[in-house]
Amino acid sequence: MPRQPRTHLRSLAVLACAAVVALLALGSSAGAQPTAHAARSCSPPKYPGLGYFTSLEVSHVTCATGRKVTVAHYRCRTRHGRSGRCTSKVLGYSCTEGHRNSIPTEYTARVTCKSGTRKVVYTYQQNTG
Repeated sequence: MPRQPRTHLRSLAVLACAAVVALLALGSSAGAQPTAHAARSCSPPKYPGLGYFTSLEVSHVTCATGRKVTVAHYRCRTRHGRSGRCTSKVLGYSCTEGHRNSIPTEYTARVTCKSGTRKVVYTYQQNTG
C-alpha cells in the first residue's frame, strides 16, 4: 500500500513538468511575428477612393504587408487620375496590371506585385464617373 501514493506522486510530478514545458513553449511562440510562406487569401484593405478591392492573396509575406503594398500601389496609380497606371516600384515591389475589363462607369483589374519570392496579388474595381 505505501507504494501506491509514491507512484501517484511521481505521475503528478511528471504531469506538472509537462505542463510547465508546454506553457513555456506557448509563451515563446505567442510573441513571435507570424510568418507567411504558402500563398493564402487575406481580407483586402478598405478602398481609399471610389471603388473597392475585391480580393487579396499573398505569398511569402504577411497579410498586413499585402494590404500596405495594395494601398501604396493604389496611391501610385491614382496620382495619374482615376484611370491612371503606376509605372514605378512601390515599397520595393514591381507591380504589373493585367487587362482592364471596363464599362463606361467602372473598370476592374488584377495586379501582381513581386519582390524576389515575395508576392502580392489583388483585384479591384475602380469607378470612373
